[in-house]
Amino acid sequence: MNAKHSVSSQPFVDPDDGPEWTDDQIARAEFAIADKVIRPAQGTLTRGPGRPRLDEAKQVVTLRLEPSLIETYKSDGADWRARMADAIRKAARRA
Repeated sequence: MNAKHSVSSQPFVDPDDGPEWTDDQIARAEFAIADKVIRPAQGTLTRGPGRPRLDEAKQVVTLRLEPSLIETYKSDGADWRARMADAIRKAARRA
């Protein structure tokens, strides 16, 4: 019988092959014995959370437009999305 083998999306990586921890990571790590925390973690072992959130952050929307309209904006240059947003903003002020 031919058995199908599943293909993993990521290859197996042995945890023992990982990079050694730095002294800084060890100093910040949580120490626990069984389920009892001896010393809680001090900060994070990875990068920070990134940039602070904006009060007026842009939102992703889906908008269906005629291909000819999109091509018209694209043909005028790489900043076509900004120009389209400006046109929508101007139209919203007139309404």
